[in-house]
Amino acid sequence: MRKFTATVLLGLFIPFPCDAFAEDTPASRLLLTTPQDIELFLPRDARLLRDPITIEKFLQELDGEPPDWAAIHGNHEHPDEKGLFVLNRERDRLRAGRPAVSQRITFLWEGLLSSYVPERSGFLVAVGPEMVATTWGVVRFKPESLPAELLAVPAPEFRKFLQTKLARGENVKLIAAMTGHVVANEALIYDFAHEDRGQGMIMPMVRVEQIDYFLPVP
Repeated sequence: MRKFTATVLLGLFIPFPCDAFAEDTPASRLLLTTPQDIELFLPRDARLLRDPITIEKFLQELDGEPPDWAAIHGNHEHPDEKGLFVLNRERDRLRAGRPAVSQRITFLWEGLLSSYVPERSGFLVAVGPEMVATTWGVVRFKPESLPAELLAVPAPEFRKFLQTKLARGENVKLIAAMTGHVVANEALIYDFAHEDRGQGMIMPMVRVEQIDYFLPVP
């Protein structure tokens, strides 16, 4: 029943291709669905990486096993930056040609609707990264680049409802699903977390090709 409901709700929205407006301000569809049903509306060839299990499997296909973070950090107050450089270059070399490098993937960021842009019939969107704790370290997906402005376009029937909520000062939270491919020669960047320099961080570098926005319903 949940999937049927989400499919019906999809009919209330107008999908816009990412290049529908100015090159630096792509418009993306704004969908109403449950968090569990997001995958129904993503490109069929995209692999959704939304939790530690799916992310760890993808990392394993790219690089085999996690690095020895303790050995790289050493016993010094500051981590060994030279060791990180060597690790990154060696892993870039070893993963070349592995099938996962060419796999289309989707990752999720949190977002908020911002001001309404009448001439584009959509809302500006502010997004921020999610940190996912895994057995490999903290994973933070990193887009190679994003447009200066992100725009989400709902159907006219839903637009007034969102405008009213924003006018009342309410936060309208959404999920931004970003789909693309990892950058072939720099798919993963290994580093140490800024908050805890003893903790490993992995940043998959993704060339984003499509962004879809979802308003989660209970």
